[in-house]
Amino acid sequence: MKARLALAVAGVALGLWGLRLLFGALEPAALVRRPVWLGGAVLADDFFLVPLTIAVGWLVTRWSAGPDRHRTIGAVRTTFLYVGISSLIAVPLLLRQGTGANPTVLPRDYLRDWLLLEATIVAAGVVWFVVQRSRFTFRRSRASSGDIGGR
Repeated sequence: MKARLALAVAGVALGLWGLRLLFGALEPAALVRRPVWLGGAVLADDFFLVPLTIAVGWLVTRWSAGPDRHRTIGAVRTTFLYVGISSLIAVPLLLRQGTGANPTVLPRDYLRDWLLLEATIVAAGVVWFVVQRSRFTFRRSRASSGDIGGR
């Protein structure tokens, strides 16, 4: 009980210290813009990204419901997962680059690099998909040839 109370007090103290640093570092106009930006991010997430993710997941699930697709769907889902994760990491860099950022801090063309990364991820996913598909076809053809003999 004492440990929980001590952790709660420490957490509240760190939170208050963080608020003091935030209020000291930002001017009042920036303090007003923060909640507006966060509200816009929540709206964009809830009304754009979540429905888009649900739609893509639904399409992939419908596609994977066909015969002999349950073994290869992992490659497609994994590719979507890695594309999504790398895009989430790259978005702040892509947005920051367009605002006239300091060229010594952001000297690279992040849009080109991000597109190359996404193309590499998709190419690796396609290769893995083809490998999974050919392994499944090879196994199925061997199994069906053994059935011809009446075993």
